[in-house]
Amino acid sequence: MNTPLHTRTNGRGSARDCEARREEILATATQLFAEHGFSDAMTQELADRLGVGKGTIYRYFPSKRDLFLAAADRVMRSLTAQVDAGIAGIEDGVERIARGVTAFLTFFAERPEYVELLIQERAQFKDRTRPTYIEHREVRGRKWQALYAEMQEAGRLRDLGPEQISEVVGNLIYGTMFTNYFAGPGKPVAEQARDILEVVFRGILSDSERARLAGADLTPPACGPPAGSRPDTKA
Repeated sequence: MNTPLHTRTNGRGSARDCEARREEILATATQLFAEHGFSDAMTQELADRLGVGKGTIYRYFPSKRDLFLAAADRVMRSLTAQVDAGIAGIEDGVERIARGVTAFLTFFAERPEYVELLIQERAQFKDRTRPTYIEHREVRGRKWQALYAEMQEAGRLRDLGPEQISEVVGNLIYGTMFTNYFAGPGKPVAEQARDILEVVFRGILSDSERARLAGADLTPPACGPPAGSRPDTKA
């Protein structure tokens, strides 16, 4: 059984105690929000689970909104830590990308409640034009873009914009994370990462088809009504 927060420190406690307390509040709040949703999650239930009074929670987080957004931020900080640990000490760019993709997918596959939190943030806080995930993704994206630029200078990547590469790879793993959450992973995460990397690194076109399309404009035509059709004028 977890020891209640109020029995762990005396008085105001040290800065380390306060940070540990804050982290435990966020970890428990994440579970509560994932189970009940933002609207139905009650601060009193959170306090009961932690073995503290509501006043303790409000000393750290003035409102339920502040608590929720801090929990979402903690999710992204934890993701960053796991990805960084996965690529630590790896010098080869291709392997760094492969390990980074695998670490990302593994992180959310093992913690579906974190995906739920990101979904709820977008649904509940439409006034936020930049959700927590996007804020963190933009910061992390700049580091991956620097890696792609280095690999291009070394002749290891095609002459595409590093921002374009980062956005496409990011969208692939972001979409896979949500698909896994809603439909369940169709295969182990390691195989999903391998499939993504196979397409990203090697593409889907044969050598002859790539040669045929060399220099071609691959921008798709604008979508519109079929030629010769008339707009529906019925009321």
